[in-house]
Amino acid sequence: MKLFESLLAAKTSTLRTFENDASVVRSWNEVIARGHRMATGLRRRGLGQRRVPCVLTNGSDVLSGMLGIWLAGGTIASLPVPARAMDIGEYADQQAAICDRLGTATLMMERPLIGALQEALGDRVELLAWDELEADRPCEPEFPGEEEPAFIQFSSGSTGFPKGCVLTTAAVGTQLQMIANTCRLRGPEEVAVSWLPLSHDMGTFGAMLSSWAFDMNLILSSPARFVRDPRTWFEDCARFGAGLTTGPPAALRAALRAQATRPLPGPLQLRVCVLGAEQIPWSLLLEAREAYAPFGLRPEVWMPAYGMAEATLMVTAVDADERPSAVHLDSAALAEGQIGEAREGAEGTATIVSLGRGQGGARARASSAEGLSEIKVSSPSLASGYFGNHELSAERFRDGEFASGDRGFIRDGCLYLVGREDDMLSVAGRNVFVGEIEAAIDIFDGVRSGCSTLIDIGRNSRSSLVMLLELKHDDIDYKQVATAASKTAKAKAGILIDECVFLPKGSLPKTPSGKVQRFRCRHLLASEEFEPVQRVRLRRVVR
Repeated sequence: MKLFESLLAAKTSTLRTFENDASVVRSWNEVIARGHRMATGLRRRGLGQRRVPCVLTNGSDVLSGMLGIWLAGGTIASLPVPARAMDIGEYADQQAAICDRLGTATLMMERPLIGALQEALGDRVELLAWDELEADRPCEPEFPGEEEPAFIQFSSGSTGFPKGCVLTTAAVGTQLQMIANTCRLRGPEEVAVSWLPLSHDMGTFGAMLSSWAFDMNLILSSPARFVRDPRTWFEDCARFGAGLTTGPPAALRAALRAQATRPLPGPLQLRVCVLGAEQIPWSLLLEAREAYAPFGLRPEVWMPAYGMAEATLMVTAVDADERPSAVHLDSAALAEGQIGEAREGAEGTATIVSLGRGQGGARARASSAEGLSEIKVSSPSLASGYFGNHELSAERFRDGEFASGDRGFIRDGCLYLVGREDDMLSVAGRNVFVGEIEAAIDIFDGVRSGCSTLIDIGRNSRSSLVMLLELKHDDIDYKQVATAASKTAKAKAGILIDECVFLPKGSLPKTPSGKVQRFRCRHLLASEEFEPVQRVRLRRVVR
């Protein structure tokens, strides 16, 4: 599909946003008209045909501003929003460094974010509010070409300094068409609901731009509103009759726990709920089926998917109207890189959810036919590399494929992901994927959803395994939780945890989409920057 033609075409549907705790409805045509006027403002400020760094939050100003950048011939450079537990000084340094790489000293964002950040940035970067761009008239459009960069998606930094994936106009348009075909979008008759940050690829391409391009009604909530009350996700779906929504598994678990205290306001009409961004526990899918079945949700609604910013977004997905499935494997064999069958529910069994087949010409390939191996991705919406990092681009993008660093296998044409590169720890010479351990501990009573992670501190024979946890309440028996976590790690992967460190709420560093930043956890623990509520040593810890 032609990206800009689809965005500018006359619409009949609407956009609803939640700004200053108020629900605001605008037509997509209003969003488009304002984008034309913002393009004029960008050119007057000398920002036309430039890379324009932005912090994409979930307001209608941002959507019009994004279109304005493209209308002015520019490239959107989407910078991360502050990660959880990141202080304002660290965030300011990160933003300044990215702007310096992009060769510009102007950063666009919504007005409420400017105050504190400007003080931390000093005169390194000029902050400009979107509403300052609006001019009195539109300008003549001058879009980026089909093979020119239209979007630079900077990662939220789950494994290190943010990398900027360069996406051409054609790549973005192709991905939106892939999403439309996979999810069978229905245009103006359908409603989509999303709270995901627009700074994340799932929020921008998977929800906002696909709704805009295919003239769907979009209920655009925000991460802040979701965090305040996770029930709002599926309450919005019920209240507005949504057919489509998307989110990460950790958010689904938070919504399930919160929803248990208050029923939905009505039945759900969802056709598709795409789940991605991290490994999907089979137990979570079973729990979600049971919890939402009384509200009319069919098991086929859940659509596990696999994707990444380097492919714009989606690579594989379970087919629409197909029930999710899983395989049951021996955890000990997986630790050795082998695939051995096991009995569901038996001790030492890892249950791996199918992430479906390649969609729209995209393909996930296991680099080896035997055992676990790195997953390589090819796609018509593949990024053209990392901005300003030719060495890493040459290493990861080769012969039309992207080396993902994820480990898994292909069975009957479907992808099974066992662990991401940062989820693999070396323990006594064995490679251990800790996702299964963390998922099991995450459902303990008293543990905050998505707030447990296992890290290794030190090197080789002097390393130790430390479980970091956030608890819901202070009156929980720390020793009991630590002992249960230790037994779980032993049963799931045959490893022993040295220490459990219990942290105050909000301490674990996370990306905006909810991924724990394991590399920052290591740094914060090693440098003693965490302020634990309690520490429980399970074995003698060698530092």
